[in-house]
Amino acid sequence: MLFETWLAFFAACWVISLSPGAGAIASMSCGLQYGFWRGYWNVLGLQLALVLQIAIVAAGVGAVLAASALAFSLIKWFGVLYLVYLAIKQWRALPSDMADDAAVRPIGRPLSLVMRGFLVNISNPKALVFMLAILPQFIDPHQPLLAQYLIICATMVAVDLTVMAGYTGLASRVLRLLRTPKQQRRMNRTFAGLFVGAAAFLATIHRGTA
Repeated sequence: MLFETWLAFFAACWVISLSPGAGAIASMSCGLQYGFWRGYWNVLGLQLALVLQIAIVAAGVGAVLAASALAFSLIKWFGVLYLVYLAIKQWRALPSDMADDAAVRPIGRPLSLVMRGFLVNISNPKALVFMLAILPQFIDPHQPLLAQYLIICATMVAVDLTVMAGYTGLASRVLRLLRTPKQQRRMNRTFAGLFVGAAAFLATIHRGTA
C-alpha cells in the first residue's frame, strides 16, 4: 500500500469514527455509567467486532451476506432489538447520590461490557455493507492482500480506539457534574432516547440503500 493511499484512508477513518452512531452512543453511555477506565471495556468490544467485520470482508464472505436479503434482515433486526434492550436498561439504571463521597459507583463486569460493545457493532449490517463499498477503494489487487488488510485493520482500530476514548472520557467527566440522583436520571433517560433513535434509524435501513 502506497503511503499516499494509506494517508487518504487514515483521514477517512477519522471521518467515519467521528460520525455519531450506535458505537459512540454506547461509549458515552458506559463512560457516564461506569467512568472512563471501566467504561473503556465497551470500546474494546467495539474493536473486536470491527476486526471481525474487516476479516469477513477480506475473506469474501461479506459480499455473500450483503447480497442475501434474509441475512441482512436478520442482522438488522437483531441490532434493532439489542439497541432497544440497551435503551430500556439505560432508562431503568439506578442513580446514586454522588454528593455523598461514600457513594459507590456501579461496577460493570469487563466481560459484559466487552460483549455489549461487540454486539452493538457486529449487529449493524450497514457497517458491513459500508466496508464492502469503501475498503476495496484502498486495496491494490496487484499487491499482497493480507498485508494490506492488516494495515487497514490496524489503522481503523487505532483511530477508533482514540475517538471512542474521547467519547467515553467526555461522558465520564459529565458524570462528575451529575451530583444528584435526579440529574443522573435525566441523563440516563436522555441516553435511553438516543439508543431508541439509533434503533429507529437502523430499522429504516434497506439493503439497497445501505
